[in-house]
Amino acid sequence: MLELRIICVGGLKENYFKQAVEEYTKRLSAWCNVNIIEVAEAAPAGNDPSPAEAERIARHLKGYVIVGDIGGKAYTSPQLSETINDVMSGGNSCISFVIGGSWGLNDTIKKRADLRLSFGSFTYPHQLFRVMALEQFYRVFTILNGTPYHK
Repeated sequence: MLELRIICVGGLKENYFKQAVEEYTKRLSAWCNVNIIEVAEAAPAGNDPSPAEAERIARHLKGYVIVGDIGGKAYTSPQLSETINDVMSGGNSCISFVIGGSWGLNDTIKKRADLRLSFGSFTYPHQLFRVMALEQFYRVFTILNGTPYHK
């Protein structure tokens, strides 16, 4: 079964975010093993995200690496489903999805990415973005499995 690693900078504070993450993790368990990995946020180096934070993230990268990046490529849900299907068909047993913290992601992590994925031009709180990413992966798997969820 596919391992989906959600590598996040920082933790969740609000219970409503924790409940949403638990719900989507439970739903995704039909198609993949979700492993949420939290790394500590580090102070930026000037205006750039911390290299120390990037090292902590890099230790957990495995398989096909996707980073949430405002400068990345925007996909529709069906397009992302096709991409994920191609990744799995290519023999990858793990997808690592990286969510940066308040300062974004260090360039070393962006360069390690197989896909830089944009969720649009808006800036989102990283706690909310974790829920959004899990929902989108749930939507991807419902599309791939013909489950009525995506409209």
